[in-house]
Amino acid sequence: MSASADVEAIRARLRDELGTLVVDAPESVAFVYPSPYHTGMSSLGFQTLYRSVNQRAGRAAHRAFLPDDVAEARQSRAPLLTYEALRPVSSYSVLALSVAYELELAGVVECLELSGLPPLAEERDQRHPIVLAGGPLTFSNPLPLAPFVDVILMGEADETIHHALDIIFSAGDRDTVLRELADRIPSAFVPSLHGDAMPPVEKANDACLPAYSQILTPHTELREMFLVEPERGCHRGCEYCVMRRSTNDGMRTFDIDKVLSLVPEQARRVGLVGAATTDHPRIADLVEALADSGREVGLSSLRADRLNDRLCTALRRAGQTVLTTASDGASQRMRERIQRRAPESVLVSAAEFARAHGFKRLKLYMMLGLPGEEDEDVEELIEFSVRLSKIAPLSLGIAPFVAKRNTPLDGAGFAGIKLVDRRLDRLRKGVRGKVDVRGTSARWAWVEYVLAQGGQAEGRAVLDAVHNGGAFRAWKDAFDALPPERPTRALVRPGNRLGRALQVLG
Repeated sequence: MSASADVEAIRARLRDELGTLVVDAPESVAFVYPSPYHTGMSSLGFQTLYRSVNQRAGRAAHRAFLPDDVAEARQSRAPLLTYEALRPVSSYSVLALSVAYELELAGVVECLELSGLPPLAEERDQRHPIVLAGGPLTFSNPLPLAPFVDVILMGEADETIHHALDIIFSAGDRDTVLRELADRIPSAFVPSLHGDAMPPVEKANDACLPAYSQILTPHTELREMFLVEPERGCHRGCEYCVMRRSTNDGMRTFDIDKVLSLVPEQARRVGLVGAATTDHPRIADLVEALADSGREVGLSSLRADRLNDRLCTALRRAGQTVLTTASDGASQRMRERIQRRAPESVLVSAAEFARAHGFKRLKLYMMLGLPGEEDEDVEELIEFSVRLSKIAPLSLGIAPFVAKRNTPLDGAGFAGIKLVDRRLDRLRKGVRGKVDVRGTSARWAWVEYVLAQGGQAEGRAVLDAVHNGGAFRAWKDAFDALPPERPTRALVRPGNRLGRALQVLG
């Protein structure tokens, strides 16, 4: 795509947006999302910080995204542009990245290079912008991101983004900026100064919550849906989850009247976002109020043990046609192993609710390849799935288990690509004609696992993978080429300073 075609595509999207903030200010930040527009504009955190920065006097945030066709963008040599100003990203003094998960590291490299910037922080100097990063990845293991950025804001950046920008725009040269960030913001991780010693994650003050959308657009995965969080965090103790009860003091709930007051009149579809939305004590009241106003409602997480007739009635009135929840373990033994409180009885009840309230189907998400899983667990899943399908049409969404840092299952091995594929094939054969099964790639789950458990060396390998085409073979070759005795992420032990700082994260 030529530069002129790129500009026209941006303008076309802007014409379809509601709520865009076009601010011209002396202190401007390029807010870059390392995935395409349709994904980035579905990010509640990205939209929230975009609004927050634009509301500060003398400051502006301008968005940019990974192009839909990266190969074409590279070939055209057109610079990566911001939407609000149509300026090259490289012309800003600050570039702020929001990174959700490990595989977006490829997009980080692509965005930096398409902006004409050296991707490695060590190769940038005073001529280049300060590259700031944050996002959900910082709750688990951002070490593979570290080679590419100057500073990472750990945890909830609702407030620290402003402290960081205050320092960056006033502290002077690059070295002074980085020292000031490290000294004055406890949750600022500056790799060039801290090495692998990451600080604890930040917890935002409830006064600046809840988060909510700024822009409505039809060009997203969640078409024209207004997103708002009725709660943040989770009070449960599932052993695989980064957002379990020990992270930032568990679940924080927000008054539903405040949540409702944030929904703009023009929003006809509302997404309630959080790690445990159905655990909000007034979730049924909230869904009913939105349905009464004629809006469609979607929830990011339905817990099977929280379903009841009232909530299911409200969800159907609010336009839901599929009842979606999770069991996560293939068998009752596996669910108990990972502290997932979803016995067979509540899953059976979920199927009965789906049938009784006229949902088209029940959809269950779960993982294969958990530590200790055996073929017998898959056989139990087959038998149980067939039984559920006799109550209500059933779909299974299968993801290979990937151990994350700062969880009790941190350090658990990856089950293996061949083993996961074999068990997924066995599941498909066992339920064929009765249950719809959709699984995510075991190969890419393995790449995610290597990064999730890796350190800065694995991050640097991302550069080789991208430069060699980005296919799975390129990633495998890049990881295989790493020296076996390479430094990896620092071990966290309760007795050392870093260990004590991270104990609260489980």
